[in-house]
Amino acid sequence: MPVSLSRRDLMTAAGSSLALAAAPARAMQIAAPTDPAGLALDAIAESFLVLQPEGATGLGIDTGKRAPLKSRLTDRSAAGRAKEAAWLRTALAKIDTLKPTEASRVDAAVARSAYATALDGYGFPFGAVDIGGWRNGPYVVAQNMGAYIDVPKFLDSSHTVEEAADAEAYLARLDAFADQLDGETGRLKDARARGIVASDVLMDKTLGAIRMTRKGEPATWDVVTSLTKRTGAIPGNWGPHAAKIAESRIAPALDRQIAELEAHRKVATADAGVWKFRDGDAYYAWALRASTTTRMTPDEVHAMGLSELAKLQAEMDTILKKLGYTKGSVGARMIALGKDPRYTFPDDDSGRAQIMALIQNRIADIRTRLPRAFATLVDGRVEVRRIAPAEEPGAPGAYGGAGSIDGKVPGRFWINLRTTDLHTKFSLPTLTYHESIPGHVWQGEYTHKLPLIRTQMGFNAFSEGWALYAEQLAGELGVYDDDPVGRLGYLQSIAFRACRLVVDTGLHAKRWTREKAIQWFAETNGSGLDEVTSEVDRYCAWPGQACGYKVGHSEINRLRTQSQARLGGRFDFRGYNDVVVKGGGVPLNVLAQNVERWEASRRA
Repeated sequence: MPVSLSRRDLMTAAGSSLALAAAPARAMQIAAPTDPAGLALDAIAESFLVLQPEGATGLGIDTGKRAPLKSRLTDRSAAGRAKEAAWLRTALAKIDTLKPTEASRVDAAVARSAYATALDGYGFPFGAVDIGGWRNGPYVVAQNMGAYIDVPKFLDSSHTVEEAADAEAYLARLDAFADQLDGETGRLKDARARGIVASDVLMDKTLGAIRMTRKGEPATWDVVTSLTKRTGAIPGNWGPHAAKIAESRIAPALDRQIAELEAHRKVATADAGVWKFRDGDAYYAWALRASTTTRMTPDEVHAMGLSELAKLQAEMDTILKKLGYTKGSVGARMIALGKDPRYTFPDDDSGRAQIMALIQNRIADIRTRLPRAFATLVDGRVEVRRIAPAEEPGAPGAYGGAGSIDGKVPGRFWINLRTTDLHTKFSLPTLTYHESIPGHVWQGEYTHKLPLIRTQMGFNAFSEGWALYAEQLAGELGVYDDDPVGRLGYLQSIAFRACRLVVDTGLHAKRWTREKAIQWFAETNGSGLDEVTSEVDRYCAWPGQACGYKVGHSEINRLRTQSQARLGGRFDFRGYNDVVVKGGGVPLNVLAQNVERWEASRRA
């Protein structure tokens, strides 16, 4: 529900506006627990870093006593998967013995929810489970997941290299990369024996992407050149050493994985949904629960999507008519708008440069407005980068996230530029708010102030729901006051997420074909075929994940509307936004509890 910003809201925020615009980067410290339950949770979090050491690097805490973690990668083999499941059982048993204080009560509840959901996912003898995360899928390797994509990007963007020890750690991880590939290949063979094979289209995309990673001489690969570029001032033979590992270890492992994926392709069918698997319905029910942190059924999610879509398109219809677009469905009129040369970019490097410039402009503008929406501010450090070409064919239009806690790695807004047809001038602003600030990058920085165990978890419904809410906040802060076409871009973005509820459940529960999903999506929302095709294929690889966005967004708004009704004149717009974002990633039921406690404090 929209809110009106009063003169008092504007004046209260004005004093901090310049401070935000010029805020220097500052290293944040993880909150240190003091109560016994908090200390126990901290110990669990430390043991999780040993299990998945990339997390320490991503957070920027792979130093001091954790420095050995910088040389390791997660075990992606069947044995590693079994070890993760065993760790979850031990962690849950420990949490159940705790007597949390007020300080650690939410942390314990959040950890228990994340671990229990993940353990249920390990009950299926296939697929990938992301503990406390969102990258769950029935396939070990797909066009958008697998070591062949993850490790090169991780080493280049997250693994810092400032001294010889860092370069040595990089080489150790490069060697472990080959082991990860072989571990996945073993699980791929097991999956094929069980009939867990992705569709023919996904297999073609996956093979295309991994062959791009394998392409060329190993010495020219990004994983080699990245280290070479960053060790110019560090004595040592780093580049040639990396090239040797790439040639002798990684290249053969990639070849073995490609061969196994080719075996998958030979038996792949056109069936896109997980309903085709023996435990497909049960798996999809779990995937929806993991993504939405609710017990909503596929039918309920499908109906919600249709209902939300109708409301959004009613407003879009009104704006389109005022702009002179009066004939055809809302989707058809949005297609026409998207083809208008006034709102498109040249499909070449000049168009890509225009996209980057527009993004930077929108980030600079929204910075000046954020003090009107938040009483507690973070830096919102963000770097805009193009998605690697090898990843682009299977990647969404964009994604983003916060940087490291120590401030060495900024937040990133990754943009897909394989073709500029993926973006329009009216869709890019709202996409920017979603991925950068006040969306993913902004929200993620608040988690840096939470205890370690909380920094390791990102509930999909909360994080993606927040990012949609961030798009909404930008509109409430006036970015579209004189830009009705930009407002249409925002509404189409939210409608896009409502369509996801329909398409995802259509594919995996109602047995829609891939072709039907693409056609319905494009025609209903007026989105480009390139964009929705990539999206639909993403839903095939990550069942349920796309449903978290609108479910989370609707819940954040439901709670805000409820608070406005309960508090009346005591409702505080900035205070509400603070309590939601400062609480960090949580299941939606915990979010409701956080809001209720805030309401009680406002009444006191």
